[in-house]
Amino acid sequence: MKKILDLLRIRKEERGLVIVFTIVFAFLHACCIYCFSDTFLQDSITKGGVFYSQFHVSGYDPITYAVITHWGVTWNVFRHPLLAFMVYPLYLLDTGLIALTGYNLVQFIVALILLGCNIYSLLFLYRIFKEIIGLPRTEATLLVALFYGFAHIMVASIVPDHFTVSMFLLILALYISGKCIQEGKQLTIVQTILLFVITAGVTLSNGVKIYLDALFVNGKRFFRPKYLFLAVLLPALSMWVFANWEYRTYVLPKEKARKVEQAKKTESARQKAYQQFMDTTSITHPEEKQQAFERAYKAQQKKEAKARWESLHKGQPIKGKSIFLRWTDITTPRWESTVENLFGESLILHPDELFGDTLRNRPLIVTYRWWICYVVEAVIVLLFLAGLWFGRKSRFLWMTLAGFAFDMFLHLGLGFGLNEVYIMASHWAFVIPIAMGYLLVHSSKCKVHRCLLLLVATITLFLWLYNGSLLVGYLLG
Repeated sequence: MKKILDLLRIRKEERGLVIVFTIVFAFLHACCIYCFSDTFLQDSITKGGVFYSQFHVSGYDPITYAVITHWGVTWNVFRHPLLAFMVYPLYLLDTGLIALTGYNLVQFIVALILLGCNIYSLLFLYRIFKEIIGLPRTEATLLVALFYGFAHIMVASIVPDHFTVSMFLLILALYISGKCIQEGKQLTIVQTILLFVITAGVTLSNGVKIYLDALFVNGKRFFRPKYLFLAVLLPALSMWVFANWEYRTYVLPKEKARKVEQAKKTESARQKAYQQFMDTTSITHPEEKQQAFERAYKAQQKKEAKARWESLHKGQPIKGKSIFLRWTDITTPRWESTVENLFGESLILHPDELFGDTLRNRPLIVTYRWWICYVVEAVIVLLFLAGLWFGRKSRFLWMTLAGFAFDMFLHLGLGFGLNEVYIMASHWAFVIPIAMGYLLVHSSKCKVHRCLLLLVATITLFLWLYNGSLLVGYLLG
């Protein structure tokens, strides 16, 4: 318990950074609450669906608002197996506040949780820069500011989705693992299980990163039978069994009911189309008339299904029966998505189609109005690559990069979430300032060091002014 309290204690030198951060992001949270409060404070007490119809910020989902207001297993259980149960105490709190005040204060509850997660994400990232990479206080603070200036770090920090919580857990795991590497310690079985269960419980794929961290920390000892069984195989199997139980218990009955209802609607629509076809066709032979209807109806259904799919900007998945293959995408263009979305929109907002949702009305690829945005993006990527080169001998950097590579395999390789890849920046974007940290350390005794600091500071200022003004303008406009 003492170690946990020491880990969470805000040190004297960190207090100023935390105060400034809290003031800035409390303001951004206030803007977000103001934008939707007229509807969410009132109607959402009895109308859970109002969140989905009224909340539109990029592709972020207001599921957290809905679940805390009307608890249920709403998240995809194979991607977020424990998340619904983690927020259950918040549901009880919100229910009590509704009874006391007559208002749904879910926005304030979520804002406080996200603000707390971001404060500690900031602290652990700052400690990574200072204690593990070895940067001085000023430079560590600069890189923290750079990170939170990234477009979809700033946005994810205030919207009611799970990404900020995932980011906090991933950065916490990196910090703990980095300290273990630095001090020559191992991740224990208990530590690994706790980190995996909490992290994978929020986002299952991120549990893989905990095992990657453990592999880099423990080395060959990772494959010891006792550790491999108790810390890796058993928790992973247990999580999968729990997700399947959760699906059968909470999700499957609802899916069956929806299928029955959909079947009724489909049959009604078919009968209507059949009657209309029979009344208008010039074919007289009964059998030929029936065959003609079947061909026309199937062609129309196929055309409508294709139109619905294309309107969602989803690429063609890999063929197969597995539920995971449905989330893949082999047709969305990789290069354009990398330039405009992965390293574009993730870091620098597009003013056109601002915060549009690709599943509603935003085009898959949006270009910048001004060339300066591409220059800033290119400089950030070049600094990132330079940092990887200068930190190539660091086991901690390779560990961080392994998690990044796993994300890139999911997004660019399999195409998972590629149509809105920028909203998942919280899972990987911290690798960029971490790599830059090694560049600053290795250039500290060179004349170019001051130029690098000035360049990073200029980019940071640009990102905050540019992204911040667009975000605040959207929320208050």
